[in-house]
Amino acid sequence: MPKRVPVHRAGGLFGEGPAEPKAIAAHQANIDGGSRGNPGPAAYGVVVRDGKGDVVAQLKKYIGQNTNNVAEYFGLIAALDYAQTHGVRALRVESDSELMVKQMRGQYKVKSPDLKPLFERAKKMSQTLESFRIDHVYREQNREADALVSLALDETARPGTSSAVDKPLARENTMRFRARCKDGRLEPEGPLDLPDGTEVEVLLRLKR
Repeated sequence: MPKRVPVHRAGGLFGEGPAEPKAIAAHQANIDGGSRGNPGPAAYGVVVRDGKGDVVAQLKKYIGQNTNNVAEYFGLIAALDYAQTHGVRALRVESDSELMVKQMRGQYKVKSPDLKPLFERAKKMSQTLESFRIDHVYREQNREADALVSLALDETARPGTSSAVDKPLARENTMRFRARCKDGRLEPEGPLDLPDGTEVEVLLRLKR
């Protein structure tokens, strides 16, 4: 009877196969950007989750007068900046901006001079990660980031709150009055009782 020879797996300690590289647990960032007026007051919102799905950051910021597309790129850059500063090696981004997603994937060319430097910056930042992926989702799947955009814009528009651009008037120095637009000028519906030469800051809220 021939002698039986034990069979071992090739390579590795104690005859085991080579160790498989561990998959990197990717963080996920849902991003959104919006503008009221396009161009108009604009802001971005970002919700970052770790590899377990837990929310680790919620970012929002008013970025002044800009377009929706510019705001979307600001959101992407904010997500990438978070990844770089927090040692995130793998990042998956979800956005409801089909234009930006296809531009980042190389499916669309970037023709806008406003978007080109933002695109180039985002592309360069994404290449520093070990793994980067960006996908398009519908707005319904991006509600949390969208809500942060609205919150940032509402906070900026509301008197007495902080703004990323201008310092608002103190609450005790604010007043409300009704006015109508005529021939391109705002005309108050009644006397304001303000001294001549008084400087004012006007926040427009359009009535429909």
